[in-house]
Amino acid sequence: MNPKPNPLIGFLPLIIIFFIFYFLLILPQQKKQKSHRMMLEALKRGDKVVTVGGIFGKIVNIKGDIITLEIANQVRVEVARSGISRKIQ
Repeated sequence: MNPKPNPLIGFLPLIIIFFIFYFLLILPQQKKQKSHRMMLEALKRGDKVVTVGGIFGKIVNIKGDIITLEIANQVRVEVARSGISRKIQ
């Protein structure tokens, strides 16, 4: 009579692969999203930013989720807050 193998042993490789994916892919992406969200919340007038489309501008007004950027002298565009890619110095 052969002893029956533990069914948990069969799932062990899958569990290990899940933890590897979590620590190498999912966790770093969540940290990046959190820092981007915090950057968007901390935007204020005078900050220089780059939009997702690659437009450089200076924030002149913020109304909720609409940000007005001055991209040239007296040239202003409105973009969604989520359209801001990064803040520059």
